[in-house]
Amino acid sequence: MPSSDHSPPPTPITAAAGDGIGPEVMEAVLEVLERAGARLAVEHVTAGDAAYRRGHDTGLEPAGWESVRRTGVLLKGPVTTPHGAGQRSLNVAARTRLGLFANVRPCVSYHPYVRTRHPRMDVVIVRENEEDLYAGIEHRQTDDVIQSVKLISRPGSERIVRYAFEYARTNHRQKVTAFVKDNIMKLTDGLFLRIFREVAAEYPEIRADHLIVDIGAARLADQPERFDVIVTLNLYGDIVSDIAAQVTGSVGLAGSANVGEHCALFEALHGSGPAIAGQGVANPSGLLMAAVMMLVHIGQGEAAARVHNAWLKTIEDGVHTADLFARGLSRYRVGTRAFADAVVERLGDLPRTLPTVGYASGRVAPGRAVRATPRVPAVKTLVGVDVFLHWGGDRPEELAALVAPLGGEALRLTGISNRSQSVWPEPNPSVLCTDHWRCRFRARPEGATVSHRAIVDLLARAAEAGLDFIQTENLCDFDGTPGFSAT
Repeated sequence: MPSSDHSPPPTPITAAAGDGIGPEVMEAVLEVLERAGARLAVEHVTAGDAAYRRGHDTGLEPAGWESVRRTGVLLKGPVTTPHGAGQRSLNVAARTRLGLFANVRPCVSYHPYVRTRHPRMDVVIVRENEEDLYAGIEHRQTDDVIQSVKLISRPGSERIVRYAFEYARTNHRQKVTAFVKDNIMKLTDGLFLRIFREVAAEYPEIRADHLIVDIGAARLADQPERFDVIVTLNLYGDIVSDIAAQVTGSVGLAGSANVGEHCALFEALHGSGPAIAGQGVANPSGLLMAAVMMLVHIGQGEAAARVHNAWLKTIEDGVHTADLFARGLSRYRVGTRAFADAVVERLGDLPRTLPTVGYASGRVAPGRAVRATPRVPAVKTLVGVDVFLHWGGDRPEELAALVAPLGGEALRLTGISNRSQSVWPEPNPSVLCTDHWRCRFRARPEGATVSHRAIVDLLARAAEAGLDFIQTENLCDFDGTPGFSAT
């Protein structure tokens, strides 16, 4: 659709075709967007295998990062991450370098044109992107034990929860559900749930509930129509978003957005498909749906609706690529180029059976209205310390005899655990003990405040005794409430 002299200037975006089927699906998608009247100034950059081979460990060359920071938008084709040491996924690098804190995955069924057991499914997964176990903070601490650190922050949790409610409000969604495991991880997931409840109270028009993530995932797989928007932590979100996409009937149709305050990345869920690369048979739908999300993001809602409705009409008309083709449902089996041409032919048409979509126009900034609320710091009181030891013995009472004197006058040994299982002072011979021991010291006398000097002195005595301490965790109360697990 040609633009008039009075049309707004084109919006700069960065496009990275990627590897495998990436170049052919990117070409098809950009052709559809242009024919739909999207006003884009596309900067093409190299990403994926070519960048890795040139020594760029993030999969994107410096000029590519400069382009993304300048445009604030990256439309990315699938990229294959090498397995070599020191090379990172481009997605992980983008999330950390660009502050892309929210992953958004709409998962929709297209019954009866795409086979699914759940014809009424229409769920959006909003996943926190920067924290949790995916922070990748890991340590080998002993011969037997490796640790991975789960970090959950109040600002990070509030930002993603608020984003989910803002998304629901903007897109006329009725309910937001939190998936957590607060019955086990009472502090980390408990913080996320507490913040979820606080933020939910600010959106009275939107229903809010929560589920333990395991039963939540089971219900999502079995009864996805019960859900509208799901917000959750990083690890859970990665798992349940793939479950949701698969339940729709085809992961290949799903687009995804990674959104930050200043930049956003849009991509398909599927991989680079090297086995079919260059054959012209790949389905461009996933990247096209990601591009629709991109158009909405940059304020070109009219073009987004035109593309999305034409795509729905194409699916309704039985024009399907090989991955979707099914006898009795499909009429035409087409390749990448022919599918894109079919969408272009239907620009301006509306679906007959599938719901018509519409999007508001006008630029909406990334990460809108999601900054964390300032809070008064709590009163923090140091009341003890957990000291983790690499010790090769297997008798907890023997270890207790070694470490109890280390506390001096300020600290007393109150418990020893092995892999979180308590083994002293109450003996527990059924526990499988490794060489990784946690020794808990509390203030002496009970209720006193511990000094940092007392902890340093404890560690000095441990070193003199030849004990290998591998980690310490201070035990603190915050406003009189323990900030540590009870056992």
